[in-house]
Amino acid sequence: MKYTVAHACRAVLALSTRLEECLAEVQRRPDRGDISITTVIIWVAAVTGALLIAGTIAVVIAKYNGNLSGI
Repeated sequence: MKYTVAHACRAVLALSTRLEECLAEVQRRPDRGDISITTVIIWVAAVTGALLIAGTIAVVIAKYNGNLSGI
């Protein structure tokens, strides 16, 4: 049990140290290169398009699966 407490204390110390480092970095460099809304819209459109194409291909293959087996 005492090892569990020691590990927990070590983990909390490491986490708090990492958090302090991150906060110092944010204060030192406030512009972190946040992505723009345009980039998000483009990515969502690309993923949606890819899913629609993959879904269409899956539907066509499922519909004509019997006919394609002789090829």
